[in-house]
Amino acid sequence: MKKFTRCATGGLLSLLLAVATALPAAAQGPAAGTGALIGTVLDSASRQPVAYATVVLLPPAPNEKPITGVAADDQGKFSFTKLAAGPFRLRASYVGYGTRTRAVVVGTGPTDVGALRLRAAAQALGEAVIIGSKPVVEVRPDRLVYNADQDVSNAGGTAQDVLRKAPLLAVDGDGNVTMRGSANFKVLVNNKPSPTLARNLAEALKSIPAEQIQSVEVITTPPAKYDGEGTAGIINIVLKKGTKQGANGRLGLSSGNRNTNFNSALNFRQGKINFTSSANAGAWYNPGQSETYRLGYSPAGTDTLRRSGSRYNKGGWTYGTVGLDYDPAEHHSITLAGSVNYYQGQGTNDLVNRFTSPVVANNQLFARSTKEVFNGLNVEGTATYTRTFSQARKEWSVLGQYALNTGTFGYDYDQFQGSSVPLSSAEASYRERSRGRTPGQEVTLQTDFTQPLGEQSKLEVGLKGIFRSTGSVATVDTLRTNYGPTLAGDPRRSIDFSYRQDVQAAYGIYSFGVGKKLSASLGSRLERTSVNADFRTTNSQFAPSYFTVLPNGFAQYKLSEASSVRAAYSRRITRPAIDYLNPFRDASTPGFVSFGNPFLSPELTDSYELSYNTTVKITTLNAALSVRHTGNAIEGVNLPSDTQGVIATTYANVAANTFYQFNVYASLKPSPKWDLSAGPDVQYVVRRSPSLQADQRGFTASLNLNTSYRLPKEYTIQAFAYGSLRTIDIQGYGPANLYYSFGGKKTFWDKKADVSLNITSPFNGRWAYRSTLSTPAFDQRSTFYAYQRSFRLSFAYRFGQEQQGKQRKSINNDDTKGGGSKQGG
Repeated sequence: MKKFTRCATGGLLSLLLAVATALPAAAQGPAAGTGALIGTVLDSASRQPVAYATVVLLPPAPNEKPITGVAADDQGKFSFTKLAAGPFRLRASYVGYGTRTRAVVVGTGPTDVGALRLRAAAQALGEAVIIGSKPVVEVRPDRLVYNADQDVSNAGGTAQDVLRKAPLLAVDGDGNVTMRGSANFKVLVNNKPSPTLARNLAEALKSIPAEQIQSVEVITTPPAKYDGEGTAGIINIVLKKGTKQGANGRLGLSSGNRNTNFNSALNFRQGKINFTSSANAGAWYNPGQSETYRLGYSPAGTDTLRRSGSRYNKGGWTYGTVGLDYDPAEHHSITLAGSVNYYQGQGTNDLVNRFTSPVVANNQLFARSTKEVFNGLNVEGTATYTRTFSQARKEWSVLGQYALNTGTFGYDYDQFQGSSVPLSSAEASYRERSRGRTPGQEVTLQTDFTQPLGEQSKLEVGLKGIFRSTGSVATVDTLRTNYGPTLAGDPRRSIDFSYRQDVQAAYGIYSFGVGKKLSASLGSRLERTSVNADFRTTNSQFAPSYFTVLPNGFAQYKLSEASSVRAAYSRRITRPAIDYLNPFRDASTPGFVSFGNPFLSPELTDSYELSYNTTVKITTLNAALSVRHTGNAIEGVNLPSDTQGVIATTYANVAANTFYQFNVYASLKPSPKWDLSAGPDVQYVVRRSPSLQADQRGFTASLNLNTSYRLPKEYTIQAFAYGSLRTIDIQGYGPANLYYSFGGKKTFWDKKADVSLNITSPFNGRWAYRSTLSTPAFDQRSTFYAYQRSFRLSFAYRFGQEQQGKQRKSINNDDTKGGGSKQGG
């Protein structure tokens, strides 16, 4: 057997590699003609588009000198134009895959060659050729892709478990996600928004089964066709979807000491119709403990707060999707998609509060028992019409979406003055009850058009409108002595707040090539935002509007056949979401009161990034140096309230933040059965706020490691670890993080069934998330103990063969801040 060592490269650098190889022959290529070739590169197993795959045009065998080459776009589509009629060959390749060569005949017009399907990568060791699996992490020029379906430890988990393992992402003990150390990002599902994720990311991620996720794409410098939101970037969760002719599906069941879930899917394709569906349900359980120690400084002296508590939260969710693709005629396609998500939860929190003050009359000792409830309902419907043309890469699409998203929240607590343990409700010295709801709906209209301007150039333009309405209605009932032992409403603490936000946008992108080594793109987005807020409880309103210009661009230069550098710039906007705006005052936690700020202004961030990509035999490497600066950053602010010993937490435009960041990520295959990916991320952070008398700066770092090994007889083992140093906050420091897991999988029944066992943090039962706050008025240390040790046993059965259908256009509403964790005491 002939030895070979050639490895495909990814993204535009793979295009440049192909073009560089073709240079000696290009000058002698055939005379320009009127023929054209168009097609798509797909993964042979999943039918997912292979974005940025290399496609080269070859003469008939046995001549192996390429004539020219192109890179597929982010949907796997490629085209060659101005070709002379006659026989040729097409060869497609990409890192992690083998090559695919097909004989074609060019006529006098465009010829659609259909799909070029790439199998898992072939690696040669000695005389043996072994077929490997798709890499767990792919490094592409404009993004990092975590292939969740290749990670056995995800079996039986949720989207929260999957995001925990993706490059540049982190998830803390409460399920709050950060990207490159920032909570300011947007999460998309199949390149479209999810109101569930926008409203409460930590809870909503529990509602998506890991088995339904194909991959997670981390995009650090999105182009102008994306909404201008998300200063740290975009996280795109790609779900499994589609089928070839016939039917297929899956059934899965998982149970453990932290969550239990059932997941299923049924898909079929008949002629021009492609139908997909899924139905899922599950439950989760989350215990924890907390401690707080605070010193407050006032003219009267120093007061002290000591608080300790334990909690147990649990909840359940249901999640279903349905999709229908229909191609009524050539160049015409229609897509209808819908989803329903419902989640609910409840929790108990018992705590002891000790407050001592120089003013003895203010000293307090009490226990408090709190019950919390919440739920959310999100319904989405999307319709898409796409029109393609005989001219390759020319496309027009129209999209519309309606989303209903509503939720409720509330708490009840009994307080026992003078006691260090909770007592019965009849012995409560004070009681409080609150109920609230956050209704909302969203309508989106969008149109996009792409016009090729030659082989190396194209123009993309689009219009979009987003029309949101949301609000908050909440009441608080308290125990008032003049009413006796019954609860009565407190009108001073109720809220009736409605909020409407409309965003209209237009964008244009011009992409072009300069010679054979340089490719570039220049674009800009103009967005108009209008806001109307109505505070019915205070009879006040405000309705500002403003325009924002958001330029961006990139340039990529090929250094060699396997290496390139890429420079990118973008300006992005962050508009506050409802959690940041809601003025409802939540005083359910002793010593703290939290509320939103409806008068927040949007924040603007300028991002600069320089990255280096290379492929050397079995290793793909990405190294990036970036700077992000925000001049009017929205920060969680902690200040003394009017009540002694109580800290008020809200949001304000009070800081100028700069992140200097260097990250490296490598994906390699030390042996045919062993996959390894890892990368450190180092940041120097500067946060300044004259109004808060704060100037915080320092280094932080994290490391992500993922490895798997395929054993004989269809066994696979996997390990993952993530660790980070403490983070730099505007008024202190956030917690360090450590999370690790081990997994094993056995495949049987002709590869139609799997049994998986996953164990998390077996060597430490819990992790202490410690944070500090320091202001002229107080110093505080807080610790939350997350119980991470867990196990999960999962079973999955597949019938038919899961395949990826035609990639469709989708809506991307990624323009509101609120994707990260909530701030609070």
